[in-house]
Amino acid sequence: MIETAEPQTTAIRSEIKTVADRFAPGWPGIPARWTSSAKTGIGTALSDKSQVWFTLSHGILNEVYYPRPDNAAIRDMGLIITDGSDFFSEEKRDTTSTVQWLAEGAPAYRLINTCKNNLYRIEKEIVADPHRNTILQKISFVPLGGTLESYQLHVLLAPHLGNQGGGNTAWVGTFDEVPLLFAQQGENTLALACSASWLKRSAGFVGTSDGWLELKTYKEMIQEYTRSENGNTALLGRIDLVGSDGNFVLALGFGKDTESAARNAIDSIREGFDTAKKDYIAGWHDWVKSHASLRNGIFRPDHLSQISLAVLRTHESKSSPGAFIASLALPWGFSKGDKDQGGYHLVWTRDMVETAGGLLAAHAHSDTRRALDYLRSTQQPDGHWPQNMWVDGTPYWNGIQLDETALPILLVDLAHREKAISDADVVRFWPMVELAAGYLARNGPVSPQDRWEEDPGYTPFTVAAEIAALLAAADLADLNHESSIATHLREIADVWNTSIDRWMHMSATDWCARFKVDGYYVRIAPKRIGAPGSNFQQNVAVKNVTASEDTRRASHLISPDALALVRFGLRTADDPRICDTRKVIDALIKIETPSGPTWHRYNDDGYGEHENGAPFDGTGIGRGWPLLTGERAHYELAAGRIDEAKRLLSTLESFANKSGLISEQVWDCPDIPERELYFGRPSGSAMPLVWAHAEHLKLQRSLHEGRVFDMPPQTVKRYLVDKTVSPRLTWRFNQKLRSLPPGRILRIELLASAVIHWTTNDWQTTQDTHTRDTGLGIYMADLQTGALAEGAQVTFTFYWSDACHWEGADFGVRIVA
Repeated sequence: MIETAEPQTTAIRSEIKTVADRFAPGWPGIPARWTSSAKTGIGTALSDKSQVWFTLSHGILNEVYYPRPDNAAIRDMGLIITDGSDFFSEEKRDTTSTVQWLAEGAPAYRLINTCKNNLYRIEKEIVADPHRNTILQKISFVPLGGTLESYQLHVLLAPHLGNQGGGNTAWVGTFDEVPLLFAQQGENTLALACSASWLKRSAGFVGTSDGWLELKTYKEMIQEYTRSENGNTALLGRIDLVGSDGNFVLALGFGKDTESAARNAIDSIREGFDTAKKDYIAGWHDWVKSHASLRNGIFRPDHLSQISLAVLRTHESKSSPGAFIASLALPWGFSKGDKDQGGYHLVWTRDMVETAGGLLAAHAHSDTRRALDYLRSTQQPDGHWPQNMWVDGTPYWNGIQLDETALPILLVDLAHREKAISDADVVRFWPMVELAAGYLARNGPVSPQDRWEEDPGYTPFTVAAEIAALLAAADLADLNHESSIATHLREIADVWNTSIDRWMHMSATDWCARFKVDGYYVRIAPKRIGAPGSNFQQNVAVKNVTASEDTRRASHLISPDALALVRFGLRTADDPRICDTRKVIDALIKIETPSGPTWHRYNDDGYGEHENGAPFDGTGIGRGWPLLTGERAHYELAAGRIDEAKRLLSTLESFANKSGLISEQVWDCPDIPERELYFGRPSGSAMPLVWAHAEHLKLQRSLHEGRVFDMPPQTVKRYLVDKTVSPRLTWRFNQKLRSLPPGRILRIELLASAVIHWTTNDWQTTQDTHTRDTGLGIYMADLQTGALAEGAQVTFTFYWSDACHWEGADFGVRIVA
C-alpha cells in the first residue's frame, strides 16, 4: 500500500528491486492485436509536464499514448472479477457501462460499469495527472450481491510500448519499497502502482501465461511469474479488495527509464487523485474560457459543442506543438496487429487544416497559429506536404494529394481574414505559401491521389481547392509586393476554373436518362489521353473491393465531392449543373437513417465493414460518413435553405455516441447486435474522427453568421460576381491540350526556359516565341492563336535554351469549336 502523504522535500536514495526471477512460459505469446476503435472517451492534460493521452472503450482504459499522441503504449487495462470457485466476470465484456463527463469542457470521466448479472458495480473516475506522465483511475468496487469478501479483484494490463505489442518486456518489482508492475520496450517504460496492497502479481505472455485463462478456468490467480521478455506480454495483479474497503487508485506512470516511470506512478498517488483531478479540470476550463465563441453565442451552450472543442484540442502533440493527429484510434483495431502501427494517430495535412479551421471557428487563434507554424516546419523543399506523417514530420505514407498542398494556403488566408494572424505574420508565412502555390502551379490540377487517398485524375474537391488556393495565394502575393507572381497565379486559376466542365462534367449518358438530368459532375476523371470526352469512358480503379469489382467507367462514379465547387466558391448552389449532380448523388449514395440522412464517399466504395458486419480487411463496403452530413448542411446553407441546414446539424449531432464522440462512419444496414452494429449508429471505424468534430464546429459558426464560414471570398468575387472567364487555355507536358476553341489564346507552360518554334500552316512559315520566367518555376509564353479558324492546326516544338538542344518531337493543338 502507498501512503498518500505529502511528498518528501529532501532528496533520498531510491532503489529499484525485483523479486527472484521466475520466468513466464509460452514465449512470445500469441500475435499482438490492438483493440476497439469505438472510443467512449479521450483525454490529456493541458500541460507540457504530462506527455500522456488516454482513450476509453467498453468501460475500461484503452490505448494510452506516450510520449506523443502518435505512439501507443498500451492496448488496454481492465478489471477481472472472480470468487475463487465458480464466478468469472470481465469488466469489458460482462458489464453495461455508462460514461459521464466530470465537468463541461474538460475530458475527464466518470464510468459506472454494472455487472450484467447484477452482482457488482464498478465506479471509476479517470484523468491524466497534469504534473507528470501518469494516468489515474479512482475506483470503487460495490458488491450488489454478497460482500467484498465474496470477490477477488484483478487488474489486467496489456503493454504495447513503442506502438507494438511484440518486443515488450514485463516484470514484477519494487521502487522505494513500493510493489509495482513494470513493462519496457526500447527507451519507453511503464509502471503500474496501486494505492491498495497487491495480493499477487505476475508478468506473462498473452494467450499462454498471462493469467486470463487461469482466472477463466480456476476462478483465481494461481501462478505468479516475475518476468516475461521480448514478446507480447501482459501484467496481472490481484488487489486487496477487503483491506481497501473496495476503494483504491490505480496509477499508470510512464518514463524514459524504470525509475522515472515508477516515480511518476508513486508520486501521483502520494499527491492524491483529487489534486490531480482539480488541476486537470482547471487547466481545461482556463483554455475554454479563453475563447469568445462560447460567450458570444456562436456556439450553443450545450455539452456537444464543448465536447467537439475538447476533441480537437486533445489531439494536439506537445513535443511538436501544432501537430494535430486525425484520431486517437485505429479503425477496426481489434482486427489489426503490429503491422498497423500508424492507424489514424498520424498527421494528415488535410485533417489537420480542417481541425485548425474548427479551432478558428471557435476563435482559438493561438491554437491556429501553432498549427500554421507546424505546417511551415513540415513542408517539403519542393512545396508539398507528405500524404501523412508522424508528429515529428517524418513521412509515413508517401502519396501526394494536391488538396493537402492547397488547404494550408487557404488556412493562412482564412486566419488572416479572421485576424488570427497579422500582416506581419503573413510576411512570415509567405515563403511557405509561395512554395505551395508554386508546387500547385507546376503540378496541378491533376492530383496523383484524390482526397480519399485513392485515385489519380481530375476530382472536383481537389481542383476546387487548388483554384481557391491559387487565388488566395495571389492576394497574399500582393501583400508581399509580388505582383507578377500574383498575376500569373490568377491567370492559372482562371484557366482551370474555365476548364472544370471540360474536365469533369458529363452529359448525354445513360445516367442522364435514368435520373432525368442534363448532366453531372463525375467523382473523378482520368487525365485526358484521347479525343475530347474520351476520358469519361475510361475505367477508374475502385479501391478496397474485390478484383472482379475494381474498375468503373468514370461516367459511372459520383461523389458528394462535387458540392465542393459550391463550398469553395466556384459555382452557385442553384447552378443547374450542381442541382443535377445533387440529384444523382442523392439517388445513388444518400442513406436515410433513423437519425437523418448521411452519404457515402462515392458509389461502390469499399472502405467499410463487410455485408455481415465483419471488419474491413482490405475489402468491404463503404458506409455513411457523418462529416458528409455536415458538408451537405453547408451546401444547404449556401443555397439559402437554413432550416434544412439546421436539420442536418441536428442529424450530425445525433450520430454522436452517448459520450458525444462522432465517428468516421455509421452503420447503414439492419442491426447486427453481436457485432455491436446498429442502424445509424457508429460503426467500427475510427471514433472520434477529429475532422467530423471540426466540421461540427464550423457548421455552427456558419449557421450563426448565415454564411459558409470558410468559403473563400476571392473565388466568389472573381467567378460568381465578376464572372471572369479565361481568354486562354494551357498546354503543358503533364497536361497536353489537344483542342482549342476558336478565339482562345494558346498558352505554353514549361519547367525550363525555351524558345517555342511553331507554325499554323504545316511549317510553310514559322514563328519563334521566347518563354518568360513567372517566378514560380514555370516558363510561359502565349501564342497568338485567337484569329485562327476552326480546323486549323497549331504545331510546335521546343529549343531548350539552357541545355542548347531541340526537343526532337512535334506537338499539335487543333482549333475545334
